[in-house]
Amino acid sequence: MNCPICGNSTVPAVRPFCSKRCADRDLARWFNGSYAVPSTDPEDIDTLEDALEEAEREEQRQEKPH
Repeated sequence: MNCPICGNSTVPAVRPFCSKRCADRDLARWFNGSYAVPSTDPEDIDTLEDALEEAEREEQRQEKPH
């Protein structure tokens, strides 16, 4: 197995990395958002609230008999 940061062989003490330095570089990437998972949710809270209200209205329409 190779280190995901630099490609060198891994060391059991810091696996899956080759060194503490590469492990720290990986941790820094998590902290600065490099590994962030993209979201499909609206980023703007007002847009989110509007979407929730619309979903609630739609649910109420479906519950009423025609």
